[in-house]
Amino acid sequence: MSSTRKTVAVIGLGYVGLPLAMAFAQYGYTIIGIDLDDRKLQALNEGRSYIKDIPDSLVKSALESHRFSPTKDRRRLQEADVIIICVPTPLTEDNEPDMTYLLQAAADVRDHLRQDQIIVLESSTYPGTTREVLKPMLEQSGLIVGTDIYLGYSPERVDPGNRSYPLEVIPKVISGITEKCAGAVEDVYKTVFRTVVRISSTDAAEMTKLLENAYRFINISFINEIAQLCTRMGIDVWEVIEAARSKPFGFSAFYPSPGVGGHCIPVDPLYLQWRSKQFGASSSFIAIAQEVNHRMPAFVVEGIKEAISRGSLSGVKILVVGVTFKANIDDIRESSSIELIKRLQQEGALISYYDPYVPEITVQGEKLACYRFSENEEGLNDCAIIAVDHDDLPLQRIIDQVPLVYDARNTLKGMSGKAKIIRLGGGTI
Repeated sequence: MSSTRKTVAVIGLGYVGLPLAMAFAQYGYTIIGIDLDDRKLQALNEGRSYIKDIPDSLVKSALESHRFSPTKDRRRLQEADVIIICVPTPLTEDNEPDMTYLLQAAADVRDHLRQDQIIVLESSTYPGTTREVLKPMLEQSGLIVGTDIYLGYSPERVDPGNRSYPLEVIPKVISGITEKCAGAVEDVYKTVFRTVVRISSTDAAEMTKLLENAYRFINISFINEIAQLCTRMGIDVWEVIEAARSKPFGFSAFYPSPGVGGHCIPVDPLYLQWRSKQFGASSSFIAIAQEVNHRMPAFVVEGIKEAISRGSLSGVKILVVGVTFKANIDDIRESSSIELIKRLQQEGALISYYDPYVPEITVQGEKLACYRFSENEEGLNDCAIIAVDHDDLPLQRIIDQVPLVYDARNTLKGMSGKAKIIRLGGGTI
């Protein structure tokens, strides 16, 4: 079946959709990239990528070979043999699923459906979305899922900044509303992904994604709580983790941080929590993990207040190093560094930031430009916080020119300088 399905429409050209579009293009498919952001479309049509993991050369090659057409024209969905939905699924202010983008994408697909198309949802969502929300909307077209069109769910597994696992190497979980739907989805995805894992239902596939991220959410929050305990007890949590790692079974290492960030880990578990309440249940683990996670920026602030020996951060000049949600990427979505900056501002601190991947940010209405280091930095900052462990940070310059450095990532292990260095969960170096 897949040999005749050569045109794929990808709705949403963000951190999930664009890498997926490029992967399909590299395997011989013609890609119609649908997005409503004019800036993204202009960049792509000029051969420029706005995602660090996707080089400009890859976009240019796809354009020049006429295998990639970035557009906002949803009528072109009719041309596609396969439609893949990769739109954002954020939370509302009440921590409930915000389905706005997904419902709009579903309506666009419904309005331009034709016989025999395959539709796959990849956006993270709660169990039941594909079956209860997407299927009825698509069938408003008069086409029946499983007979006239084929509908499935495949959770995205993009790991920004991870060069060890190219997209097509990561096993791809797929599912379908019916067996025929699942077979159609599998036939397409197995032409790009080395391993395809077919499971019984779209509900199970949706739950798989939430399990993966809830597992990380809970374990990261747990190790953050252990770091807090170790700080109070005067025990080096980093030494404890390394010792525990020596056990060849029954332990997976997670590391402390100023909090949990990104587009999935702090969001997806709350989708599951919301859905659980509809069945008269809830997850105590997720609730506790969320509480610990939200506590971490405040814990870091308190550690700095203790170390600064002033009792107040008012007027203290603090350089926050790293504002992305993880190392070696340019994505600040749900970044714990942003929450940390907010709390420091509320304490009256004077904030600047440095991040080689982010030229400017806006926090609480204040626009900040990336800090520029000069040769003579001494006295310009009272404190620096290593909030993200990018590979290419000027660490030696920082610890030679700033009197106090709070290392929230154990990045300075083995280093020394003029600064007093304090580690999250690890005491003073």
